[in-house]
Amino acid sequence: MESTHQNKRRQFLTQGGKLATVLAAISATGGLAYAAPGSTSSVDCKTADNSASAMTSINHPHYYLKNVRLEKGFVYEGSVVTATETDLATLEIKDGKIIQIHSSGSGLNNSLPAYDGMGKLLLPAFRDMHIHLDKTFYGGPWQAPRSRKGKTIMDMITLEQQLLPTLQPTTQERAGKLIDLLHSKGSVIARSHCNVDPVSGLKNLENLMVVLEQRKPEFSCEVVAFPQHGLLHSQSENLMREAMKMGAQYVGGLDPTNVDGAMEKSLDTMFQIALDSHKGVDIHLHETSPAGVAAVNYIIDTVAKNPSLKGNVTISHAFALSTLSPQQTEETATRLAEQQISIASSIPIGTLHMPLPQLTEKGVFVMTGTDSVIDHWSPFGSGDMLEKANLYAQLYTRPDEFTLSRSLAIATGNVLPLDSKGQQVWPKANDKADFVLVDASCSAEAVARVSGRQATFHQGRLVYGSVGKAV
Repeated sequence: MESTHQNKRRQFLTQGGKLATVLAAISATGGLAYAAPGSTSSVDCKTADNSASAMTSINHPHYYLKNVRLEKGFVYEGSVVTATETDLATLEIKDGKIIQIHSSGSGLNNSLPAYDGMGKLLLPAFRDMHIHLDKTFYGGPWQAPRSRKGKTIMDMITLEQQLLPTLQPTTQERAGKLIDLLHSKGSVIARSHCNVDPVSGLKNLENLMVVLEQRKPEFSCEVVAFPQHGLLHSQSENLMREAMKMGAQYVGGLDPTNVDGAMEKSLDTMFQIALDSHKGVDIHLHETSPAGVAAVNYIIDTVAKNPSLKGNVTISHAFALSTLSPQQTEETATRLAEQQISIASSIPIGTLHMPLPQLTEKGVFVMTGTDSVIDHWSPFGSGDMLEKANLYAQLYTRPDEFTLSRSLAIATGNVLPLDSKGQQVWPKANDKADFVLVDASCSAEAVARVSGRQATFHQGRLVYGSVGKAV
């Protein structure tokens, strides 16, 4: 049975007036929480230091980054976590890795270049694990989505078929601007779904691959070939197979009952492409009807019959899980965990109450992502995974120092500075130098206040913001 706390949250989210207030807050600010007066808010991601000494690029393969704030452990009152202990340190970075962590004030090699982290908090870089880089209004003139009143998903697909030819000439430019946006929010790792359909053919994929190759030193991105117009409905199987040959890492799919009209045949076709090409699967599953639950179970059964798929399948959205009873949720979560099927959720608000904590408790890997920044589906995306962690904390926790710090995991791929016992587990020597400097005192504050980003690093390269020049 759901806890009283969860029931109250469900009631809150389904009350029309209060939900409208939450939605208004998102549309007006891009976030559900605000930074304290005088600090950098979630909306203002400009660098905090614009002085002449600010360094906006680092051109050395081996250097020091001094004065970064690391979490060292929890502070307890009895058994209750009340604060997070931090200390300043120096990172030694070489060839894209953190090769050593020096305590503040320790002797360093004076021949190495050094930069100043200015006391900012070091957090693992964020990961946007569900975004569409190839089709967006972002980077162009303002364009609100058309009214969806009375529209079905098939109506939206018809609209997209008309829009795609107008978007293709700017695909590369706008994808690049979206990557810049993600960098400004602290994300350097992503998974992008990319349209493969009879209207755009393989052109969107070709354009996206060009951008990702150009940005490879500063951005890591997996690509899902996505049959947005229905794998069977748009007769896209051959195009999807060509997309696998072009380098897409995942076979996508879409609502096998509502769009393709043949759940088993649609899923079987998707999985067969994956098996034949030795690739993974990441399917959009929006269906909340019993057909959605049936699709989840069919996916689990298919993975169980094909061991090579284990650990290589993601269900994106998975809204059907919100319709399960507590017992059904527990049983399904156990089966998902056994087959190492991950869930990518945009953490929706509204009447859908996704059982994300219950999935995590059973060992299911839960990711989050932007989905749409601005396109014909939605104008509300901010590209900010720290904001997603904040939303997760608001929806699913009674916020305190410990739960806020744990909520960060959904933004970082479960990489956290401290484990649940308060032991420091990140960063360690030989970790990739993928991190973000945040204007916060600890993870809990960063999540609660959606604190501003000072600088973003990918494999030791400064890709956004600035650091100081150490003297």
